[in-house]
Amino acid sequence: MSNTELSRMNKPLVPLATLIGRDIGNLKIKKPFVKYGQSGLAKKGEDYFLIKTDCQRIHGDPSTQFSVFAMFDGHNGMSAAVFAKENILRNVMSAIPQGISRDEWLQALPRALVVGFVKTDIEFQKKGETSGTTATFVLIDGWTVTVASVGDSRCILDTQEGVVSLLTVDHRLEENVEERERVTASGGEVGRLNIYGANAVGPLRCWPGGLCLSRSIGDMDVGEYIVPIPHVKQVKLSNAGGRLIIASDGIWDALSSDMAAKSCRGLPAELAAKLVVKEALRSRGLKDDTTCLVVDIIPSDRPVLPTITRKKDNILTCLLFRKKSQDSSNKASKKLSAVGVVELFEEGSAMLTERLGKESPFNMNSGIFRCVVCQVDQPPGDGLAVNSGPFFPSASKSWEGPFLCTNCQKKKDAMEGKRYRIPIVDNIII
Repeated sequence: MSNTELSRMNKPLVPLATLIGRDIGNLKIKKPFVKYGQSGLAKKGEDYFLIKTDCQRIHGDPSTQFSVFAMFDGHNGMSAAVFAKENILRNVMSAIPQGISRDEWLQALPRALVVGFVKTDIEFQKKGETSGTTATFVLIDGWTVTVASVGDSRCILDTQEGVVSLLTVDHRLEENVEERERVTASGGEVGRLNIYGANAVGPLRCWPGGLCLSRSIGDMDVGEYIVPIPHVKQVKLSNAGGRLIIASDGIWDALSSDMAAKSCRGLPAELAAKLVVKEALRSRGLKDDTTCLVVDIIPSDRPVLPTITRKKDNILTCLLFRKKSQDSSNKASKKLSAVGVVELFEEGSAMLTERLGKESPFNMNSGIFRCVVCQVDQPPGDGLAVNSGPFFPSASKSWEGPFLCTNCQKKKDAMEGKRYRIPIVDNIII
């Protein structure tokens, strides 16, 4: 991870229970409205999105309602994007224990998102298809926003005070040094396309496969070092609300985060999404699928987000700063606390061991183990705990930490460079 990410993660975080307690104590703070808009134009037809505003943490209890918005930018076909859209929410929810409080539920979300992404990847790869997809998954529960992402589809937050912050991390090999080092350390090769001995061209890619991304769902024809383990960030907005812009790289290759936010301020979400797409097309043309979701989290006593007064950017400024979106967003994130946005959680490690934490791996009464990823019950001896196996010191105990079945343990080892996938040539395993 970058030094900027590490510095943000090292900041003291406010316990979630404390924040929720403040809300409960202040009866004037009500659950916000969530309004959204969507727009897009297709070049290859591989962008898919998910909008679900009627989810319930406890089935049949409207007071536990939450919303989900997600973006999937497929490559090498649409299959992975469609599969992820149809299955990822179910897989995330299956990883959250039943009968827990809202406080505990929100705290469980980061790990559940990691499990849901990995499980979706495993299930799709069983189909034997070579398609892959980015995934940016946003869950909104009251004023708390939790974002998980792999790839380069981005989610930004535009606060009511005009502070724009990036809630995702781009997993492009060209731009992410830490991810390049991880891929090469795990056995992959990173380089540009070399055609018939000519000079190398294009962005950095991972070989075999030639993928520009270091994380995705699917992509069976590349090494296991292209992992589905998401970067996860959780923030709590102030009761002034805010706007989320979730979009595929067709938007972000044309517009910086600041430009996208400023282009649609003061407009209703539906019109705002159309304007962001229009601005991207005006800037770069239709060179890729271009899809945008705009989500407004609005105080219940206000019909729309208020307009933020700003100066109009000149053409020179747009040209100079269009490509510097990540740097500007990282700087802006330091201002979030000053405008009432509290960072609750952030983690981007690609090591599954680090992301699953520790818990009792089996039912003490029945002696049955449950795999933390695939959620399948198995008797002891049919799998290993996360922190066990031949790659750990002999002092490690096989019952410590979350339990993984044999197949999920093999997946974890492969993602960490301890075993490589059988080569695939022309879609035939050899």
